Amino acid sequence: MALSAVHHVALLVSDYQKSREFYVDKLGFHIVRENFRKERGDYKLDLELDGVELEIFAPAEKDPEHKLHPERPDFPEAYGLRHLAFTVTDIEKTAAELQAKGIEMEPIRVDEFSGGKFTFFKDPDGLPLELHE
Repeated sequence: MALSAVHHVALLVSDYQKSREFYVDKLGFHIVRENFRKERGDYKLDLELDGVELEIFAPAEKDPEHKLHPERPDFPEAYGLRHLAFTVTDIEKTAAELQAKGIEMEPIRVDEFSGGKFTFFKDPDGLPLELHE
């Protein structure tokens, strides 16, 4: 087997516009494709950051009672995707830039095993996102 790289990560979000603004305007992802899939009744937004794609799927109809899509049961210990991590060269500067855009950040910590600095923040649906230096 010759796996060479991660091609994409797919996220199901509850609010298309909020997530589009968050990932594009605040985090700096580039739009590759943006489509409404009438037959599925959802939006599909393909984003890219340094060669890795992020697929955003969002239902056109809101699901406030979570009949179609269950709420994340626990932060962040639910089975499945635990978090996405982004590499940065200056974690203090990047965290400050995100805070200036209204994104709440956890304190910066140091990993006891690797010695690397990291911090967490959330996307509009509460998915944990990490900055790692």
